[in-house]
Amino acid sequence: MSRVKLNGIEIDYAVSGRGRPVILSHGYGATRRMWDGQHVALGDRYRLITWDMRGHGQTETPDDPAQYSTGLTVADTRALLQALGVSRAVVGGLSLGGYVSLAFYLAHPEMVEALIICDSGPGYRNADARTAWNTRAHQRAADLEARGLDAFGGRSREVREAMGHHRSAQGLAHAARGMLAQQDSRVIDGLAAIRVPTLVVVGDRDGPFLAPCQYMAKKIPGARLEVIAGAGHAANLDQPEAFDRVLLKFLDSLPS
Repeated sequence: MSRVKLNGIEIDYAVSGRGRPVILSHGYGATRRMWDGQHVALGDRYRLITWDMRGHGQTETPDDPAQYSTGLTVADTRALLQALGVSRAVVGGLSLGGYVSLAFYLAHPEMVEALIICDSGPGYRNADARTAWNTRAHQRAADLEARGLDAFGGRSREVREAMGHHRSAQGLAHAARGMLAQQDSRVIDGLAAIRVPTLVVVGDRDGPFLAPCQYMAKKIPGARLEVIAGAGHAANLDQPEAFDRVLLKFLDSLPS
Protein backbone atom coordinates (compact mmCIF):
# COMPACT_ATOMS: atom_id res chain seq x y z
CA MET A 1 0.00 0.00 0.00
CA SER A 2 1.21 3.50 -0.90
CA ARG A 3 -0.29 6.98 -0.63
CA VAL A 4 0.34 10.15 -2.63
CA LYS A 5 -1.29 13.59 -2.53
CA LEU A 6 -2.59 14.53 -5.98
CA ASN A 7 -5.17 17.09 -7.13
CA GLY A 8 -5.84 18.00 -3.50
CA ILE A 9 -6.63 14.48 -2.24
CA GLU A 10 -4.61 11.56 -0.87
CA ILE A 11 -4.79 8.60 -3.24
CA ASP A 12 -4.23 5.01 -2.14
CA TYR A 13 -2.50 2.81 -4.73
CA ALA A 14 -0.39 -0.31 -5.21
CA VAL A 15 2.41 -1.09 -7.68
CA SER A 16 4.11 -4.39 -8.49
CA GLY A 17 6.41 -5.76 -11.17
CA ARG A 18 8.43 -3.93 -13.77
CA GLY A 19 8.42 -3.33 -17.51
CA ARG A 20 5.48 -2.04 -19.53
CA PRO A 21 3.11 -0.10 -17.22
CA VAL A 22 -0.49 -1.29 -16.89
CA ILE A 23 -3.03 0.64 -14.79
CA LEU A 24 -6.33 -1.01 -13.86
CA SER A 25 -9.25 0.84 -12.26
CA HIS A 26 -12.00 -0.82 -10.22
CA GLY A 27 -15.77 -0.74 -10.56
CA TYR A 28 -18.19 1.43 -8.59
CA GLY A 29 -18.37 0.30 -4.97
CA ALA A 30 -15.23 -1.85 -5.28
CA THR A 31 -11.59 -1.06 -4.45
CA ARG A 32 -8.16 -1.69 -5.93
CA ARG A 33 -8.12 -4.98 -4.01
CA MET A 34 -10.29 -6.56 -6.69
CA TRP A 35 -7.11 -6.67 -8.82
CA ASP A 36 -4.92 -8.41 -6.20
CA GLY A 37 -5.02 -11.63 -8.21
CA GLN A 38 -3.70 -9.83 -11.27
CA HIS A 39 -0.73 -8.50 -9.29
CA VAL A 40 0.15 -12.16 -8.68
CA ALA A 41 -0.64 -13.34 -12.22
CA LEU A 42 1.38 -10.64 -13.96
CA GLY A 43 4.30 -11.06 -11.56
CA ASP A 44 7.39 -9.21 -12.76
CA ARG A 45 6.39 -9.31 -16.42
CA TYR A 46 4.49 -6.02 -16.28
CA ARG A 47 4.40 -3.04 -13.94
CA LEU A 48 0.84 -3.21 -12.63
CA ILE A 49 -0.68 -0.13 -10.98
CA THR A 50 -4.02 -0.33 -9.15
CA TRP A 51 -5.70 2.40 -7.10
CA ASP A 52 -8.78 3.49 -5.18
CA MET A 53 -10.83 6.16 -6.94
CA ARG A 54 -12.36 9.14 -5.15
CA GLY A 55 -14.90 8.10 -2.55
CA HIS A 56 -13.68 4.50 -2.59
CA GLY A 57 -11.44 2.37 -0.41
CA GLN A 58 -8.71 4.23 1.43
CA THR A 59 -8.44 7.18 -0.97
CA GLU A 60 -9.54 10.45 0.59
CA THR A 61 -13.26 11.21 0.38
CA PRO A 62 -13.90 14.96 0.05
CA ASP A 63 -17.00 16.33 1.77
CA ASP A 64 -17.83 18.56 -1.19
CA PRO A 65 -20.00 16.66 -3.72
CA ALA A 66 -18.60 18.89 -6.49
CA GLN A 67 -15.27 17.08 -6.04
CA TYR A 68 -16.62 13.95 -7.75
CA SER A 69 -16.87 13.66 -11.54
CA THR A 70 -15.62 11.68 -14.51
CA GLY A 71 -13.35 14.58 -15.43
CA LEU A 72 -11.74 14.69 -11.99
CA THR A 73 -11.28 10.90 -12.02
CA VAL A 74 -9.57 11.15 -15.41
CA ALA A 75 -7.36 13.90 -13.95
CA ASP A 76 -6.51 11.67 -10.97
CA THR A 77 -5.51 8.84 -13.33
CA ARG A 78 -3.21 11.16 -15.25
CA ALA A 79 -1.70 12.65 -12.08
CA LEU A 80 -1.02 9.19 -10.60
CA LEU A 81 0.71 7.99 -13.76
CA GLN A 82 2.82 11.15 -13.88
CA ALA A 83 3.72 10.84 -10.19
CA LEU A 84 4.99 7.33 -10.93
CA GLY A 85 7.03 8.56 -13.89
CA VAL A 86 4.78 6.91 -16.49
CA SER A 87 4.28 8.77 -19.76
CA ARG A 88 2.42 5.95 -21.58
CA ALA A 89 0.60 2.91 -20.23
CA VAL A 90 -1.90 0.20 -20.99
CA VAL A 91 -5.06 1.64 -19.44
CA GLY A 92 -8.01 -0.42 -18.33
CA GLY A 93 -10.67 -1.16 -15.78
CA LEU A 94 -13.89 -2.94 -14.91
CA SER A 95 -17.39 -1.44 -15.08
CA LEU A 96 -17.03 2.21 -13.96
CA GLY A 97 -13.26 1.73 -14.26
CA GLY A 98 -13.70 0.70 -17.89
CA TYR A 99 -15.84 3.76 -18.64
CA VAL A 100 -13.23 6.00 -17.00
CA SER A 101 -10.52 4.31 -19.09
CA LEU A 102 -12.38 5.15 -22.30
CA ALA A 103 -12.82 8.73 -21.11
CA PHE A 104 -9.11 8.85 -20.27
CA TYR A 105 -8.18 7.78 -23.80
CA LEU A 106 -10.42 10.43 -25.35
CA ALA A 107 -8.82 13.10 -23.13
CA HIS A 108 -5.18 11.89 -23.30
CA PRO A 109 -4.69 9.53 -26.26
CA GLU A 110 -0.94 10.21 -26.27
CA MET A 111 -0.66 8.48 -22.87
CA VAL A 112 -2.43 5.24 -23.88
CA GLU A 113 -0.64 2.29 -25.47
CA ALA A 114 -3.66 -0.02 -25.35
CA LEU A 115 -7.06 -0.37 -23.65
CA ILE A 116 -8.54 -3.17 -21.53
CA ILE A 117 -12.29 -2.74 -20.97
CA CYS A 118 -13.95 -5.32 -18.69
CA ASP A 119 -17.67 -5.86 -18.00
CA SER A 120 -18.39 -2.24 -18.85
CA GLY A 121 -20.37 0.02 -21.15
CA PRO A 122 -19.79 3.23 -23.10
CA GLY A 123 -22.74 5.17 -21.71
CA TYR A 124 -25.82 6.25 -23.62
CA ARG A 125 -26.53 8.34 -26.67
CA ASN A 126 -30.26 8.28 -25.93
CA ALA A 127 -31.20 10.93 -23.33
CA ASP A 128 -34.06 8.87 -21.88
CA ALA A 129 -31.79 5.85 -21.33
CA ARG A 130 -29.20 8.10 -19.69
CA THR A 131 -31.87 9.57 -17.42
CA ALA A 132 -32.98 6.09 -16.36
CA TRP A 133 -29.37 5.13 -15.56
CA ASN A 134 -28.87 8.32 -13.57
CA THR A 135 -32.08 7.77 -11.63
CA ARG A 136 -30.69 4.41 -10.47
CA ALA A 137 -27.35 6.02 -9.57
CA HIS A 138 -29.07 8.70 -7.48
CA GLN A 139 -31.23 6.07 -5.77
CA ARG A 140 -28.08 4.14 -4.88
CA ALA A 141 -26.65 7.31 -3.35
CA ALA A 142 -29.82 7.89 -1.33
CA ASP A 143 -29.77 4.28 -0.08
CA LEU A 144 -26.15 4.67 1.07
CA GLU A 145 -27.01 7.84 2.95
CA ALA A 146 -30.01 6.19 4.59
CA ARG A 147 -28.56 2.75 5.38
CA GLY A 148 -24.79 3.12 5.20
CA LEU A 149 -22.69 0.37 3.67
CA ASP A 150 -25.47 -2.14 4.40
CA ALA A 151 -27.07 -0.76 1.22
CA PHE A 152 -24.50 -2.83 -0.73
CA GLY A 153 -26.01 -6.13 0.44
CA GLY A 154 -26.64 -8.47 -2.50
CA ARG A 155 -24.45 -6.48 -4.90
CA SER A 156 -21.91 -8.06 -7.23
CA ARG A 157 -18.92 -9.93 -5.89
CA GLU A 158 -16.30 -7.18 -6.22
CA VAL A 159 -18.57 -4.84 -4.22
CA ARG A 160 -19.31 -7.36 -1.48
CA GLU A 161 -15.62 -8.12 -1.04
CA ALA A 162 -14.85 -4.39 -0.65
CA MET A 163 -17.33 -3.87 2.19
CA GLY A 164 -14.76 -3.57 4.98
CA HIS A 165 -12.36 -1.38 3.05
CA HIS A 166 -14.25 1.87 2.40
CA ARG A 167 -13.71 5.02 4.46
CA SER A 168 -17.31 6.20 4.28
CA ALA A 169 -20.73 5.53 2.81
CA GLN A 170 -21.10 9.27 2.18
CA GLY A 171 -18.07 9.28 -0.11
CA LEU A 172 -19.61 6.45 -2.12
CA ALA A 173 -22.90 8.36 -2.30
CA HIS A 174 -21.07 11.40 -3.69
CA ALA A 175 -19.29 9.12 -6.17
CA ALA A 176 -22.61 7.65 -7.32
CA ARG A 177 -24.02 11.09 -8.11
CA GLY A 178 -20.83 12.58 -9.54
CA MET A 179 -18.96 9.68 -11.16
CA LEU A 180 -21.44 6.85 -11.79
CA ALA A 181 -24.12 9.19 -13.17
CA GLN A 182 -23.46 10.34 -16.73
CA GLN A 183 -23.73 13.80 -18.22
CA ASP A 184 -23.40 13.32 -21.99
CA SER A 185 -22.72 10.90 -24.87
CA ARG A 186 -19.05 11.87 -25.31
CA VAL A 187 -17.66 8.39 -24.60
CA ILE A 188 -20.02 6.37 -26.79
CA ASP A 189 -19.64 8.94 -29.57
CA GLY A 190 -15.84 8.62 -29.37
CA LEU A 191 -15.51 4.83 -29.74
CA ALA A 192 -14.84 4.93 -33.49
CA ALA A 193 -11.96 7.36 -32.92
CA ILE A 194 -9.96 4.93 -30.75
CA ARG A 195 -6.71 4.01 -32.47
CA VAL A 196 -4.94 1.68 -30.03
CA PRO A 197 -5.19 -2.10 -29.53
CA THR A 198 -8.26 -2.78 -27.40
CA LEU A 199 -9.34 -5.84 -25.45
CA VAL A 200 -13.00 -6.06 -24.39
CA VAL A 201 -13.73 -8.75 -21.77
CA VAL A 202 -17.15 -9.76 -20.42
CA GLY A 203 -18.55 -12.67 -18.43
CA ASP A 204 -21.16 -14.74 -20.25
CA ARG A 205 -23.42 -14.40 -17.17
CA ASP A 206 -23.11 -10.61 -17.00
CA GLY A 207 -26.48 -10.03 -18.66
CA PRO A 208 -26.68 -6.22 -18.44
CA PHE A 209 -23.22 -5.76 -19.94
CA LEU A 210 -23.02 -8.45 -22.63
CA ALA A 211 -24.67 -6.29 -25.29
CA PRO A 212 -22.71 -3.11 -24.39
CA CYS A 213 -19.42 -5.04 -24.59
CA GLN A 214 -20.37 -6.56 -27.93
CA TYR A 215 -21.30 -3.08 -29.16
CA MET A 216 -17.96 -1.60 -28.06
CA ALA A 217 -16.03 -4.43 -29.73
CA LYS A 218 -17.80 -3.66 -33.01
CA LYS A 219 -17.39 0.11 -32.81
CA ILE A 220 -13.73 0.28 -31.70
CA PRO A 221 -11.57 -0.40 -34.77
CA GLY A 222 -9.76 -3.74 -34.45
CA ALA A 223 -11.01 -4.45 -30.92
CA ARG A 224 -10.82 -8.02 -29.60
CA LEU A 225 -13.84 -9.41 -27.71
CA GLU A 226 -13.34 -12.20 -25.16
CA VAL A 227 -16.36 -13.75 -23.42
CA ILE A 228 -15.42 -15.58 -20.22
CA ALA A 229 -17.55 -18.69 -19.62
CA GLY A 230 -19.08 -19.02 -16.16
CA ALA A 231 -18.29 -15.42 -15.15
CA GLY A 232 -20.62 -12.70 -13.97
CA HIS A 233 -19.93 -8.98 -13.60
CA ALA A 234 -16.43 -9.46 -12.13
CA ALA A 235 -14.87 -11.83 -14.66
CA ASN A 236 -11.43 -11.58 -13.04
CA LEU A 237 -12.82 -12.76 -9.68
CA ASP A 238 -15.34 -15.32 -10.96
CA GLN A 239 -12.99 -17.09 -13.39
CA PRO A 240 -9.49 -15.83 -12.57
CA GLU A 241 -7.52 -18.43 -14.53
CA ALA A 242 -9.47 -17.83 -17.74
CA PHE A 243 -9.34 -14.06 -17.24
CA ASP A 244 -5.59 -14.02 -16.59
CA ARG A 245 -4.97 -16.19 -19.64
CA VAL A 246 -6.87 -13.74 -21.85
CA LEU A 247 -5.19 -10.72 -20.21
CA LEU A 248 -1.64 -12.05 -20.61
CA LYS A 249 -2.26 -13.18 -24.18
CA PHE A 250 -3.35 -9.63 -25.05
CA LEU A 251 -0.49 -7.92 -23.21
CA ASP A 252 2.08 -10.29 -24.71
CA SER A 253 0.73 -9.54 -28.20
CA LEU A 254 1.41 -5.80 -27.95
CA PRO A 255 4.37 -4.43 -29.96
CA SER A 256 7.52 -4.13 -27.83
